[in-house]
Amino acid sequence: MSAEILIVDDNTDIRNIINELIIDAGYKTRIAANYNQALAEIDKKLPDVAILDVKLDKGDNDGIELLSHIKTKNKDVPVIIISGHANIEMAIKSLQHGAFEFIEKPFDQERLLNFVSRAVENYNLKKQNREYESKLFSSYEIIGDSKNTINIIDQIKKISLIESRVLINGPSGSGKELVARKIHKNSSRNKKSFIVLNGALLDSNKYELELFGEEKDNGSISYGALEKANKGTLLIDQISEIPLAIQSKILRVLTDQKFKRVNGNNDVTVDVRLICSSSKDLKKEIQMGNFREDLFHRINVFEINIEPLSQRISDIPLLIKYFSKKISENYNIKELDIDENNSYILNHNWKGNVRELRNLIERIAILQPDNREKISNIIKESLKNDNFDDQIAENSLSVPLKEAREKFEKEYLTIQLKKFNGNISKTANFVGMERSALHRKLKGLGIKEFN
Repeated sequence: MSAEILIVDDNTDIRNIINELIIDAGYKTRIAANYNQALAEIDKKLPDVAILDVKLDKGDNDGIELLSHIKTKNKDVPVIIISGHANIEMAIKSLQHGAFEFIEKPFDQERLLNFVSRAVENYNLKKQNREYESKLFSSYEIIGDSKNTINIIDQIKKISLIESRVLINGPSGSGKELVARKIHKNSSRNKKSFIVLNGALLDSNKYELELFGEEKDNGSISYGALEKANKGTLLIDQISEIPLAIQSKILRVLTDQKFKRVNGNNDVTVDVRLICSSSKDLKKEIQMGNFREDLFHRINVFEINIEPLSQRISDIPLLIKYFSKKISENYNIKELDIDENNSYILNHNWKGNVRELRNLIERIAILQPDNREKISNIIKESLKNDNFDDQIAENSLSVPLKEAREKFEKEYLTIQLKKFNGNISKTANFVGMERSALHRKLKGLGIKEFN
């Protein structure tokens, strides 16, 4: 499919010259002769590349304003700025606002075509990367055999069949967005949009615009997340970071099932399934006055709690196998031979959770070591600052041998129990003890058995 180029210039002759030049090069074009026409074209459909004259009919910096408008919609769209009143200050200003290139009139046609060709290539590459990342993320499965993971998989199956609002709790990197995507994918809304609004990444002044959209003076509309997710699913990630004033407006939308765009007068009704996630304990946030209790009860119809990876040790070997296979396929290399029982991995505290584990395996794939020893060295180097063995050694230096041994045994056996989901027989077999002896040892160390 040929790229589409938007050409904006108030000079008819120049506009026609550029239009013919671009069409002859095999691209599709749209044209606009003034600021309002350009704004309408941009709001109607973003082009793959835009060529904007700086000075149109509205003022001296029309092109810069249009450039900024495009970037608020999609920062990846390349914009080539052209000007008959070029100076260094104007060129710098254009580039600071995100212009791909700046060219002055009269321009060399070959140079302009070269800019357009590079811009199209740049946009296509970024688009492919976005699609690749989205496809890759969407293709991930929830992997593990811990009780928490099995319970979450079961919850997703049940929740997907109904329309209830869902609150997903879990530490950063634990897979909250993946769980939300699986709920959407397995629901009757899976053919419609899945929109993510990250409360922690938004500018404090843009929450309303991002949620509700805006009606502009020229009649154009900028759609917010609620309308983009119509008939589909909206995930408000890190909802704890949404300001109280905006929380009350979200509550009103959930109550009235309608809202007004910023600067709008008419009610907008949408059909959206809302999923929220948080890395913070919202009940504590309520106590501190940072979160509305009435909103909490509205969004918390069904709750999913994801435990930290350090509490799901039995999931780690399965995740290592899964990511090793997946990432090796993505990099088109031989499958990584990583020891799933590597002590550095199993004993690491995994503050970054599943995301940190995946990043470690991707780092190994990038370095492409050709044997287990080299892989082990990469793992040690990556995790050495938080390594369990180092912590045990340090903690053991200041206590008598008997106490140090007991500390080590307690830590070691607790980890092995978690690794095997509390299964005494499997744990005993792995550590090389009789089942009855392990029972006595656990009781002697004060380790509580679990099933």
